[in-house]
Amino acid sequence: MDIGKVSESVLKRSILKQIKHRRKEVLVGPGVGEDCSVVELGEEEVFVISTDPITGATKDIGTLAVHITANDIFSNGAEIIGIMLTILMPEGSRESELKEIMREIAAVCESLDIEIMGGHTEITAAVNQPVINVTGVGKMPKENMIKTAGVIPGQEIVMTKWAGLEGTAIIAKRKETELLSKYTGDFIAGAKNFMEYISVAAEAGIARKKGVTSMHDVTEGGIFGALWELGEASGVGLEVDLKKILIKQETIEICEFYDLNPYQLISSGVMLMVTDRANELVDELKKNAIPAALIGRITAGNDRVVVNNEEKRFLSPPKSDELYKIE
Repeated sequence: MDIGKVSESVLKRSILKQIKHRRKEVLVGPGVGEDCSVVELGEEEVFVISTDPITGATKDIGTLAVHITANDIFSNGAEIIGIMLTILMPEGSRESELKEIMREIAAVCESLDIEIMGGHTEITAAVNQPVINVTGVGKMPKENMIKTAGVIPGQEIVMTKWAGLEGTAIIAKRKETELLSKYTGDFIAGAKNFMEYISVAAEAGIARKKGVTSMHDVTEGGIFGALWELGEASGVGLEVDLKKILIKQETIEICEFYDLNPYQLISSGVMLMVTDRANELVDELKKNAIPAALIGRITAGNDRVVVNNEEKRFLSPPKSDELYKIE
């Protein structure tokens, strides 16, 4: 198997096929494109739980670890309460490295007003760089539950921010010296600053108030992978205009430098939303200084198509993220 997420076929064949629904309390369980589980607490309130590892980055690993899991909770329409951590550090790691990771984690938790509820930290020869797994716990009224699998033909797709946002920042920080052979320091600094846009808390809150029927945060596999998962979760098709997908020049340039597809580059910080009131949602997001665009629509059938003038590209299940091509 390739580095990164397991393929959709492996996911279905070797993982999802083994899982059975047994308890009525579990309202949403594992599925393609579903990032959160939902457990009913009582008559009106549910817990929302999500877990994610960070393995493709070393710089900002603590910051990314919290935001990635929090974004999953937000995309389900919930409020995140706290996190549980597992931190694995390679043999020979310094205490100062662990302290810096925890500093980043604590800072993000403070900014999101969430609790670090517990966890486990271990030095192990099983890893050659720090690995963090974060489990997030959120809550919401049952009536506010939003699933990735919540779309119907005729609805429209809105995206926020810019394709490849997270991957661009990671590459700019990891490969700064190499990139400076072609680009200016200001250009690289701008790309590194994309990390400031990694949270989707603000847009998720606006989307909930505007009555979106589905949200899906864009992570590994990039915007193309997330669009596929969005369609697969509900068993529908979609048609997206490539020229309407928001993307920054820094991402285009850096992806050209390393021969990467920016639309298949990890993009935490980007949210896909499906709604019957797309223009109204876009206007509200822009009023709150959140870049947003109507990029496509949900269709009947199973074809998931990206249109670029007269050309059509049929999307396929996401493969290993473009970030893993960077040595």
